[in-house]
Amino acid sequence: MLKDITIGQHYPASSVIHRLDARVKLIATFVFMISLFIIDKFWPYAIVLVFLASIIKLSTIPSKFILKGIKPLRWIILFTFIINIFFLPGDPIWSFGFISITAQGLEQAIFMALRLVFLVVGTSMLTLTTTPMDLTDGIERLLNPFNKVGLPVHELAMMMTIALRFIPTLLDETDKIMKAQMSRGADFESKNIISRAKNLVPLLVPLFVSAFRRAEELSMAMEARCYRGGYNRTKMKQAIVTKKDYIASSILVIYLVIIIVTRFI
Repeated sequence: MLKDITIGQHYPASSVIHRLDARVKLIATFVFMISLFIIDKFWPYAIVLVFLASIIKLSTIPSKFILKGIKPLRWIILFTFIINIFFLPGDPIWSFGFISITAQGLEQAIFMALRLVFLVVGTSMLTLTTTPMDLTDGIERLLNPFNKVGLPVHELAMMMTIALRFIPTLLDETDKIMKAQMSRGADFESKNIISRAKNLVPLLVPLFVSAFRRAEELSMAMEARCYRGGYNRTKMKQAIVTKKDYIASSILVIYLVIIIVTRFI
């Protein structure tokens, strides 16, 4: 299951989406998230689906690779679905004792499940199509105006990128430790919750030790390369907004306008 998590991973390719400026993709991700919360009806999700499917097609990333990122979140989606379907008041369509399913609850449950799926897939496209270095530079350039008020923009962008970058690394480390502990008799799939909780101790302790060791190695590597933060730091590759970035921004504006209009139809 840990191998199915795609958040934080980068899928190398040479597509139109990969070549877009990181700032454009960051803004696009933020706008996409806002658009999902603007929608208040079912049919606008068809527009979101077409928009997202077009981006996936242009990115040349296999759909199966992207969709498998939803698998680890299936329990969260299921929990959200159950909470809405059983506990939202409204017109009952089925009932058994004190348990009842309402029409409003069913509608809201499907609505929220769709929102979560689109949110996960849409945001994962940012890291899948952007390298950690480009992501750091993009965040730094977007937040650059806050330097004037004393915000350590470069350090903040670096921390966010390192956190994203180490998600797949720590997941891979967790998978290795789990397999090692299972070979020694640990049971992480027991139906007994107390037993599973006890077996987490031999997993968490070496995982924390490994995480601290990797953090120390990273800090030593950065010091060895004379890293001193963003003060007077230059860039080997300067990000330039090109024609394709302006076209992508225009399409994004059109998409957002269409989504906003759907609220009044």
